[in-house]
Amino acid sequence: MIVNHGGNLSKEYFLAYIKLVMNSRNCPIETAKAHTIKLFFKNDKNRYGKSTYQSFENAFHELIMEK
Repeated sequence: MIVNHGGNLSKEYFLAYIKLVMNSRNCPIETAKAHTIKLFFKNDKNRYGKSTYQSFENAFHELIMEK
């Protein structure tokens, strides 16, 4: 997925992204979170700004609550 550094990514974006990681790697949500932080954020939570990381956290917590 191409990411524009100029904009904040939404919770919905990360809901789709985390689900894609879970499905493509056949892994649980906790592992998908670790993969996303490693691959998408390059282990730097502030890489795309605090707002984008907060959207990621919100999406993660929403998926946790669904289970």
